[in-house]
Amino acid sequence: MKLDPTAFLADPELVQTLAKNSTSVSCDKERMLFRQGDASTGLFILTSGTATLNMTSPARKEVVSLEATAGSLLGLPALLGGEPYTLSATAHAGAQFGFLSREEFTALMQADPLISMKVLQVLAAEVRSARRAIVER
Repeated sequence: MKLDPTAFLADPELVQTLAKNSTSVSCDKERMLFRQGDASTGLFILTSGTATLNMTSPARKEVVSLEATAGSLLGLPALLGGEPYTLSATAHAGAQFGFLSREEFTALMQADPLISMKVLQVLAAEVRSARRAIVER
């Protein structure tokens, strides 16, 4: 399945707001951010560099693999749905990202309705990308 990596990109103003309120992390080497099936712990905001997102079937066959770029929000559906991550994410060496815990993210969403709308736009783009990928299979 071929997902559009731009579906994970957020409005630059949203990325800046989220990153400003997050804990900043730099990767000097490859780093696993989360694994498919793990409980959601928060949102990862890729501020520079790249990360690989992938999904495997129960038989361990790769279903999806794509490169996320700066401005991508990683783990958003799991965070909003309170469900486990459906993808795995690995940041590449040199990547920088911000991390917002569930509580920090929720507080930001409640404090600013505009943030909520922009987050929903990213989620909608991910849904559209997944639907297109299903149709193109």
